[in-house]
Amino acid sequence: MSRIGNRILTVPESVTVSLQDNLVSVKGPKGELSIEVPDSIKVEVNGNELTTKRLNEIKTTRQMHGTVNANIANMIEGVTNGYSKGLEIIGVGYRFQPKGDKLVINAGYSHPVELSVPKGLQVEGISNTEVVVKGIDKQAVGEFAANIRKVRKPEPYKGKGIRYKGEHIRRKEGKKASK
Repeated sequence: MSRIGNRILTVPESVTVSLQDNLVSVKGPKGELSIEVPDSIKVEVNGNELTTKRLNEIKTTRQMHGTVNANIANMIEGVTNGYSKGLEIIGVGYRFQPKGDKLVINAGYSHPVELSVPKGLQVEGISNTEVVVKGIDKQAVGEFAANIRKVRKPEPYKGKGIRYKGEHIRRKEGKKASK
């Protein structure tokens, strides 16, 4: 039994949900997103309520029931409010530089690392050491933020590197001088 798959999603007034065969499109004030739904899952829209139902009890259908419901809920949230992920860089000389559709990262390498910002996302620099990734697609925002973090992961001894805003890095003690 999927509790997430059985939940009823409320669609805000500013959002329209359209169904065409296996394609669910959600349009809102911030943009439009669409997802392809498996044949074994049925999506129904009644007024401002959206429900997902499974047509059979095969294992893969039961697995996808909650996933489809959660993805549609994320799309509705994305087109109304959007998503954002904050990152901060810690280290001497480490910094972010957003330049148009590119993000230049100085993270202690012999050369600056350039990442091109995917279409549909915006990167805002709060300061030299803080940046925010914004967009309407939750998966795309999280994936690009993870790619930025991959440039220089935080290390456990001094804590230098790129981390998510508010992320706690477990610190290690390091070598001790012998007596």
